[in-house]
Amino acid sequence: MPHPQEPPSGIHPLLTGRFSPYRFDPSAVVDDEALGLLLEAVRWAPSAGNSQPWGFFACRPGEPGHDRVLPHLAPSSARWATDASLLVVTLARRYVDDTELLYSEFADYDLGQAVAHMTVQAQAMGLAAHQFRAFDLEGLTKELAPNPGWAIISMIALGKTTDPPPPNRTRHSVAHLRSAPWSPTA
Repeated sequence: MPHPQEPPSGIHPLLTGRFSPYRFDPSAVVDDEALGLLLEAVRWAPSAGNSQPWGFFACRPGEPGHDRVLPHLAPSSARWATDASLLVVTLARRYVDDTELLYSEFADYDLGQAVAHMTVQAQAMGLAAHQFRAFDLEGLTKELAPNPGWAIISMIALGKTTDPPPPNRTRHSVAHLRSAPWSPTA
């Protein structure tokens, strides 16, 4: 069971200060320069064979893309994600075009690495990020019509949060991380 604990010294504050807010300042803006830095951080993420099997559909309030994405949010995420300064739809390139030939068997993992880089960069820029999957995947896929071989995986809401950091964050212990996936007899 996760429990509250202070992070050990030596863990970077960008990692320990990260949390997923449920309130964003609707007046905050992620400008072109900030968006460029977020995408630049992604560019430096590791990937299997340097395949970089990720793609992003980024949209801000007032942009046509934003109006295309909002109707597909689930009510649970629409309550807070609509106020974010930037919504990012994440995609992984799993296949070569419309074939069954794998482009990268590690596409989803590599996308996760890219999103982690974006999240840390956002934190360094004073932005908060909330990753989520509460949206109509089928409807959003139909709306955005990704190229063959590409799949929408998740979304990220980014912006200035109005939520205070949670006072007692809970995390699994390191001992739990080392033992959880294996049976005691393994």
